[in-house]
Amino acid sequence: MPADSWTAERIPALTDRTFVVTGATSGLGLATCRALAARGARVVLAVRDEEKGRRVAASIAAASPGTYLEVRRIDLADLESVRDFADRMRAEHRRVDVLINNAGVMAPPRTLSPQGHEVQFATNHLGHFALTGLLLDLLHASRDPRVVTVTSVNHRRARLPFADPTGARGYSPMGFYNTSKLANAIFGWELHRRLSAAASPLHSILAHPGYTATNLQTSATTPIWRLLLGRIGNPLLAQPVDRGAWPQLFAATDPAARPGQLIAPGGLGELRGHPAQGKLSAAATDPDHGRRLWELSEQATGVQFSALRPSS
Repeated sequence: MPADSWTAERIPALTDRTFVVTGATSGLGLATCRALAARGARVVLAVRDEEKGRRVAASIAAASPGTYLEVRRIDLADLESVRDFADRMRAEHRRVDVLINNAGVMAPPRTLSPQGHEVQFATNHLGHFALTGLLLDLLHASRDPRVVTVTSVNHRRARLPFADPTGARGYSPMGFYNTSKLANAIFGWELHRRLSAAASPLHSILAHPGYTATNLQTSATTPIWRLLLGRIGNPLLAQPVDRGAWPQLFAATDPAARPGQLIAPGGLGELRGHPAQGKLSAAATDPDHGRRLWELSEQATGVQFSALRPSS
């Protein structure tokens, strides 16, 4: 269990360990990359905007000279882009020690991905599902390999719309955001269950940042959510982004992090505070939900986790 006083200062030395961080140019992803680089990690910044990624990498390098930083383009909403990213990683890297599935979008108008999926579900869940499966061999080549999937306290408010997955018959921007965060939680837990059944050394760990001041709130394209979350909520309630990154940093680096755990802020309502064990909703750990979401995700992405076969 995390200690009440855990901060990023307690991250162990990470020399020669390779981390892939999605959504690395701002918010939690940027804070995570900075903290990892400061401890000597090799960091692959998986970003949609390469030019912005190079500027961010330069700023990280200035603060942590000598750190290995690599900028790679990925658009998680586009499964072809995810495959291209994974192909390059497999061609140029022998292993990945930790994958941090961090990137996300929040509350846009109803939009479909290039493959026809609702864009929040596509970006926040399907892209990360595919990326994890496509990098599975590189992760299995590591010692102490981990996949950290970032969910939200909002996962407890959602249900999966199996009957209307694209929102064609009814779309709520925040409702589908919550749905995507429930999908993250189900995926992280179901991945843990399947890894355990296969006696894999790879650990699946979940994290959420509580209520953190990031660009998700201020860039939400629905005006009411920009007002409520960005203009009102951030100044009054949100914790700084560096603190919001603590749970995923703990999950990615600390020896005490355990597979299947949800690491969350330890304060009231899991909204603020030092990392502690959080609570997954009953829907997140429901075996039927896990099976149905996994099958839907395999069909939608064409990615199967073939290395995960129950041990005999």
